[in-house]
Amino acid sequence: MSLLLVLLLILVENFAPLLEMHSTGKINVLAFIKLLSTSSTLVRRNHLSATITTTCSTLCLNESEERINASDQTVVSPRRVVDGVKVRRTLTPLEVLRNWGCNDDEISKLFISRPALQRANVSQLEFKLSLLTPLGITSSDLVKIVTCRPKFFSSRIHLVLDERINYFMEVLGSKEVLRRAIIRNPSLMLYDLDEKIKPAIEFYKGLGFSQQDLVAMLMSRPTVIPRTSFNKGKLEYIQKTGVNRESKMFKYVAAIIGVTRMETIQEKVANLEKFGLSEEEIWCLCGKCPILLTLSVEKVQRNMTYVVASMKLAAHSVLKHPFLLLANLETQIRPRVDLVKRVFEMGLKPLVEDVSIATALRMSEKRFLKVYVMCHQEDVVAELMEFYEKAKNVKRLGVESKKYVRKGFPF
Repeated sequence: MSLLLVLLLILVENFAPLLEMHSTGKINVLAFIKLLSTSSTLVRRNHLSATITTTCSTLCLNESEERINASDQTVVSPRRVVDGVKVRRTLTPLEVLRNWGCNDDEISKLFISRPALQRANVSQLEFKLSLLTPLGITSSDLVKIVTCRPKFFSSRIHLVLDERINYFMEVLGSKEVLRRAIIRNPSLMLYDLDEKIKPAIEFYKGLGFSQQDLVAMLMSRPTVIPRTSFNKGKLEYIQKTGVNRESKMFKYVAAIIGVTRMETIQEKVANLEKFGLSEEEIWCLCGKCPILLTLSVEKVQRNMTYVVASMKLAAHSVLKHPFLLLANLETQIRPRVDLVKRVFEMGLKPLVEDVSIATALRMSEKRFLKVYVMCHQEDVVAELMEFYEKAKNVKRLGVESKKYVRKGFPF
């Protein structure tokens, strides 16, 4: 069809003078013969050009089919010679990863985390892997990174890379610490350097954070950089905790309050006030154990209810023993409390007398069993262990049918 259109255009273009002569009523025979010979030459020339174009298009389609049909991403098949030019064989993403140092098990994990990696652009994949090599990233590190951020290789990690690395080297002190920080939060390679990273780091430096404090903060709170926001209210909360800047707890208090929304802080403080604690006592407790601000309202409610209603302890006991709010109610607090009660109901004595229940709850599992179970006769030990295991396997009522509503970042 395209060839016919070309011929038609040529005829119209070349026979225009003839039509013009016809309109004037005069026909030059010599001009007419010359016109015919020129037109036939043009037709032959354009026909040859169209034939060459068609051949090349067919060849390109054949090459594309070979690329698609060979294997998953497939390799350009090694052709003999095409018009005197040798076609170089490219690698598949699997071969690129294998050459970089990943074993088959690691490659399998990478493809499971990010299936699109099997169809990745080979040149871009090689380029991005070459950027990670100077940072000391190993194949096992790469698996952790992609597991944490499946779209890592789809991102533009090369943007301002040198400036980003130099800045982090200055802040963190060594390439090894930077490597660990990237594994902990791969998005450090993606955050905007001038809008996100530098303002957050400089603010924490202004609060008196040392280099060691910054390292500890980035390791304990990987998302501290993008989620940090301070205002006058948050600075007042930090002051209410009573923790000064020289204290070792200051960096944890500041970091947790910095990444927590004001509404969330107010909700969690109000939740503890319902049990009779004053705002001053609550902030003093948060200064001693800042991780309390990361606990959900529901968990604190359930633990406090059990402490007050079942253990018959005063609500203020959590000020002295914050562990009562941190421990898991189903697997640790309730089973141990029930076992201690059972021991005394049976008229038995623990290995160590005069041990408070709070101390018993903080013991390691091995120490707890040694003090309350293993010190008795074999038949009693068997009975107590059976009771303890059943207590640990009791599930919350309706927990399987519970609907979890995501409200964004948990802090």
